[in-house]
Amino acid sequence: MLALSTRPISQVIKRMSSFIPAGIIASLHSAHGLRYWGCCVFLLLAGCAEPWNNPYPAAQSGENILYNAFAERPKHLDPVQSYSTNEILFTAQIYQPPLQYHYLKRPFELIPQTATTLPTVRYYDANDVALPADAEEVAFSVYEIHIKPEIHYQPHPAFARDVLGDFLYHTQTASDLKQIQKIADFEHDDTRELLADDYLYQIKRLAHPKLHSPIFGLMADYIVGLREYAETLSKHATANPDDVYLDLRQFPLSGVEKVDDHTYRIRIKGKYPQFIYWLAMPFFAPIPWEADRFFSQPGLADKNITLDWYPVGTGPYMLTENDPNSVMVLERNPNFQGEHYPAEGMPEDVENNLLQDADQPLPFIDKIIFSREKESIPRWNKFLQGYYDASGIGSDSFDQAVQISGQGETVVTEGMGEQGIRLETAVAPSTYYMGFNMLDTVVGGRTTQEKQAARKLRQAISIAVDYEEFISIFANGRGLAAQSPIPPGIEGYRDGKAGINSIVYEWHNGGPRRRSIKVAKRLLAEAGYPDGIDKKSGKPLVLYFDVTTRSADDKAILDWMRKQFRKINIHLVVRSTDYNRFQDKIRSGNAQIFEWGWNADYPDPENFLFLLYGPQRKVGNNGENAANYDNAEFNRLFERMNNMESGPQRAQIIDQMLAILREDAPWLWGYHPKDYALYHAWYQNVKPNRLSNNNMKYWRIDHNLRAQKQREWNEPVLWPLGIVFFLLMGGLLPAWLAYRRREQGRSLTTQSS
Repeated sequence: MLALSTRPISQVIKRMSSFIPAGIIASLHSAHGLRYWGCCVFLLLAGCAEPWNNPYPAAQSGENILYNAFAERPKHLDPVQSYSTNEILFTAQIYQPPLQYHYLKRPFELIPQTATTLPTVRYYDANDVALPADAEEVAFSVYEIHIKPEIHYQPHPAFARDVLGDFLYHTQTASDLKQIQKIADFEHDDTRELLADDYLYQIKRLAHPKLHSPIFGLMADYIVGLREYAETLSKHATANPDDVYLDLRQFPLSGVEKVDDHTYRIRIKGKYPQFIYWLAMPFFAPIPWEADRFFSQPGLADKNITLDWYPVGTGPYMLTENDPNSVMVLERNPNFQGEHYPAEGMPEDVENNLLQDADQPLPFIDKIIFSREKESIPRWNKFLQGYYDASGIGSDSFDQAVQISGQGETVVTEGMGEQGIRLETAVAPSTYYMGFNMLDTVVGGRTTQEKQAARKLRQAISIAVDYEEFISIFANGRGLAAQSPIPPGIEGYRDGKAGINSIVYEWHNGGPRRRSIKVAKRLLAEAGYPDGIDKKSGKPLVLYFDVTTRSADDKAILDWMRKQFRKINIHLVVRSTDYNRFQDKIRSGNAQIFEWGWNADYPDPENFLFLLYGPQRKVGNNGENAANYDNAEFNRLFERMNNMESGPQRAQIIDQMLAILREDAPWLWGYHPKDYALYHAWYQNVKPNRLSNNNMKYWRIDHNLRAQKQREWNEPVLWPLGIVFFLLMGGLLPAWLAYRRREQGRSLTTQSS
């Protein structure tokens, strides 16, 4: 911004002459010069076709690009290791498991992706005799998957061959790699067709001793021979140097079978209906052996040229730039074809213009640029300027973005509406909770008497911690207080009176009402802590809350949590550590109370209830049961429910399991978050879908409308320059006129002579 001087214009000009080139000052003494600089300023004021604050190169103007942002760098892009939401943002666009979720239909529906149809499942007894589909005693289930032909991988140097058919880049020496710094430095690339072998190769990689897949333990319980296969690979890896390529094709796995080039089978133990959901996750995406061989070469990992950094897939996009501290770029895979936008959805999808592109080939967007934004305010401002196409809503921006209408609906504010910005909301298939370590003597107990007392203590705390208040204060109302671990939209979740947690709530005037603090204090006294005093020691009850390292912004949340415990005279001590130390404490059972969350991997209650299944406990088993909860009756019901198809009988068992959990209260059930996102008018075909992570191929950008709005919203404020120019001209004009008179006088004098 220009600051205007209060000095006389002559002083200003004199001062300017110290840093304006002499030629320019001289040119102002001629009419031609004045006209020249006047035109320059006019062009400066009138010629602003592109916004001056555009953070992107001018060459990208008008291109079919989606602009997005990310806050945390992804750690893993290898699908055998990746298991975080900030990673699947990329991997889901690049890799193609055989199945996917229908983009528009609700409830969530599995459909083929690279498969021709949904897998067929056959059941067998221990002697491999075929069983009917409704058999209960099943020894093995065999999934047969048929892959579509003519699907090809993205261009990649791992597939490049010479004229003799030999691979160009599978045996690179240190000298060959001297000039290589990134994957694009390899001169040649090629592709090949997707084969059934590639899916089998990836399943084998789950057991690779150097990759540490987070789902290996679970899959080893189901995929026949996988645990033994890991032992075989580990022995071979130990007997060979670290840099020797472990060719998994040389080691057969009994649980997988190639039928032909486009058909394979997976053999699992028992009956596990939920296994089909795993076939929609990147863990079961194909990996070509050529890529594994290519990236295993010594020297490449030192240059960050690994499968964890440069994915190789058949999906609609490929990662062409990976600078996770600055920018990551997905570009259209030139070899992707054959997939189309859905032709049907839900009734409201027509009204919401979500079927205008029915049957059109995918993807619609050519390039997706992710810029790293560590701070929320710059990201928010760029969204308002039109430089990001969508945005979440932070707490500090909530009132600027959202308001409650007279009908109680959440809508965008008037200012946002005038910009054409729209709001999309959905309750996420997720849960955030506070867990009690059931191995702790105070909150878990060891003897029968201690366990009974600890249960009442947990129930009292469950009543005292008011998650409705938490959602209102810290989430701007974007959440639903949980009644169990199961979120809305998942089998087992119940609306209304039938679905409330009667330990914590009572049904009042058509809705749940949290029980009073008086009830909580009575339970606390029954637990042996009247008024928060331990009857045995006579000392105040002190509990410990383990959290990951917090920023200053989170201080209010922790203060609020202490206040909730003080309602029943319990002193809460917060112990903050970094995430690695926190994980160590959870794994070793050294935490007392902790916070955690879970996003659904697939739409089945098993994916939430297994978090409290005894054999899945963290301590000793390294499972996902961080509370180390172990109730024999719950475990028995879980094992029955786990192998059942959806139906009334399964629903009845789930109800019994939830009743046990509510009584035992191993968690404060916390809340299910609501996703709020804002989209500009040019961002089309958007329907929130947390389970269908490969959504970017469906989105469309009207880049012409975006460019128009960016110009309208980012017109530079140039009037100060105009004022300075006219003041400058006004100050120079008398000097110029005097100069002209003097020159004319000299001319007349000369002529007279």
